Amino acid sequence: MLLLAHTGRADARDVARACAKSLTSHGIVVRLLEQEAADLALDPAAYDPVIETVGPESLAGEGCELALVIGGDGSILRAAELTHASGTPLLGVNLGHVGFLAEAEEEDVESTIEAIVSRRYAVEERLTLDVRVLRDGEVVTTTFALNEASVEKAARERMLEVVVEIDNRPLSRWGCDGVVCATPTGSTAYNFSAGGPVVWPAVEALLMVPISAHALFARPMVVAPTSVLAVEVLANTEGAGVLWCDGRRAVDLPPGARIEVRKGARPVRLARLHEAPFTDRLVAKFDLPVEGWRGASERRRRDAGDSDA
Repeated sequence: MLLLAHTGRADARDVARACAKSLTSHGIVVRLLEQEAADLALDPAAYDPVIETVGPESLAGEGCELALVIGGDGSILRAAELTHASGTPLLGVNLGHVGFLAEAEEEDVESTIEAIVSRRYAVEERLTLDVRVLRDGEVVTTTFALNEASVEKAARERMLEVVVEIDNRPLSRWGCDGVVCATPTGSTAYNFSAGGPVVWPAVEALLMVPISAHALFARPMVVAPTSVLAVEVLANTEGAGVLWCDGRRAVDLPPGARIEVRKGARPVRLARLHEAPFTDRLVAKFDLPVEGWRGASERRRRDAGDSDA
């Protein structure tokens, strides 16, 4: 079991220590990053079985059945980065604010450990993005994203001049603050803040949303998962832009840079403890008002009463 925690938070450190103790007490080998083991002030040899520690450059999730992530969505995005190559499923315990990617809350830690020990969880695959940056026709950067790849202006006082392309055909030219290319998983993140649609995770699609675009046609778009999205920073743009992937990895974009986004070859795998509909997750995470709803069962009961009368 790979255990990853936001060790900058005292509550996350406390939960991580408790999880390490509980998991090892059930005979499960726990693996920690060396720096996180130091942050938690753990003595690996004091546990039975002994806690494994690995360096930051290691394939942290290689050979692990699961990665238990203690923190918020940012911690889970970091975990996705660390385990992308190994494909280790992620199970998040939310200590953040919204925690859309997390499966459990802090008060559910004990039942979460029980579910892990008895393997009472399912694994679902989430679509990712493969991202390439080209300069003068040459690929200079390749990376991936679980939520989104956003092309943004680097200077507050200047707009970014871009041409967007879908499936090798130009679509429109925008003067804008940026462009978000998102997955359904990321539709409730930056895409949501930029005015993009909420897309259910089971839907395979790519999203493109302009940010504050000065153009007649500047609407959010949902395209096929087989489509290729591209954003070209115009060569005459004053100043540079920046590419952000999941808000974690940044690439400077000079005028003339081209960013290509397509469906990722390798999905991120999320462990799920519950089969609750995505609608319920939206309502819970965004605290949506649903008072007055009676549902189909109530309507059927009312209709049956009318027919009896």
